[in-house]
Amino acid sequence: MKQLVVHSEAEWTQTALLENGRLIEFAAERVREYGVAGSFYKGRIVNVLPGMQAAFVDIGLKKNAFLYIDDMLPAHPDKPSKPKPSIEQIARKGQQVLVQITKEPFGGKGARVTMHYSLPGRYIVYMPEADYVAVSKKVEPEAERVRLKKLGERMRRSDEGLILRTVASSEHAEELEEDLERLRAQWESIRRSAETSQAPDELYRDLDLAQRMIRDVFDPAADELIVDEAAQQEKASAYLERMMPQARPRVRLHRDSTPLFEAYSVERQLHRDFGRKIWLPGGGYLVWDQTEALTVVDVNTGKFTGADHSLETTVTDANLEAAAEIARLLRLRDVGGIVIVDFIDMQEERNRARVLNRLEEQLIRDRTQSHIVGWTKLGLLEMTRKKVRESGAGLFYETCGACEGTGRIAIR
Repeated sequence: MKQLVVHSEAEWTQTALLENGRLIEFAAERVREYGVAGSFYKGRIVNVLPGMQAAFVDIGLKKNAFLYIDDMLPAHPDKPSKPKPSIEQIARKGQQVLVQITKEPFGGKGARVTMHYSLPGRYIVYMPEADYVAVSKKVEPEAERVRLKKLGERMRRSDEGLILRTVASSEHAEELEEDLERLRAQWESIRRSAETSQAPDELYRDLDLAQRMIRDVFDPAADELIVDEAAQQEKASAYLERMMPQARPRVRLHRDSTPLFEAYSVERQLHRDFGRKIWLPGGGYLVWDQTEALTVVDVNTGKFTGADHSLETTVTDANLEAAAEIARLLRLRDVGGIVIVDFIDMQEERNRARVLNRLEEQLIRDRTQSHIVGWTKLGLLEMTRKKVRESGAGLFYETCGACEGTGRIAIR
């Protein structure tokens, strides 16, 4: 069973997703400054860069947004084979454009924006100008994928695109059609606002953190939603009734004197899982280092001795356990960019394949897209993970000023 725990304060909203009591996702957001990813803006192009095939767009934020040429060309499920035009042929300085943020501003970088618009609903991701239907790769069996694909083709209008989400599996056509109609109305409101507004202007702000989590991960039939503020309970209940009127889910208000995150062991797990050294259940441990360019994870046997007298078997078992934990921590820490994993050396290729398969199996549960590149000649595993928003935990955990993340204090 999953539990979605929402802690509200005057300045912050924090959410924790627990599966059988184990923390698998954590996010935090400032109440007055919640994230802009997914939001729509009327922007003005302020600079066109032919050498980068991109443009910078003023959307009213502190830094101009970055718009790459691929995000201006017509949306396509596969990359088109014909040569791209020059950015100067389709963009000019002063041009007003309707854009959607796909990646939050990070550090000194502005937001990444696109003209491939999408609006996520409970069961469907609606793309008003995409002209294709896709089904989540996680939907099984194949017969259900075929059913959803046919249903999507029947429901969509000319030039519309739809992605049937994993939760659409086994749902009736009526629920999917209701979801689609809500998204169409939402898009029409955005489009009308864009026609009358002057750039730069915010046209639509995506849902706040708690509502996004309810939309994306909460199953009202099986999961439990616990909040610690009456206003949040009322807000969450109203949103659930709009999104899933037939479900009538129950939102529980935590009234105990023990703080919510303490009662559900969230604080303890955050402290453990965001450390540099993370112990594994079997006695091995991970060393987790974050650099400017990439994330590096080192796997160690530690106290893990295994149940077999074979060193290869012991090492492989430790790596299999580490692979599952690394997948969970990538999701929990919301790691983005390049990730390098130094597993313990294995001699047999079939064991390396087993470890790779275990990692892939666990990453399927992650809502954020990952891509495993494979093993390097030195035996390191390379992968990437897409990042959209600033890590919620990053707002609460910062590098030690004394040791700067090395775990050592300088001697003076």
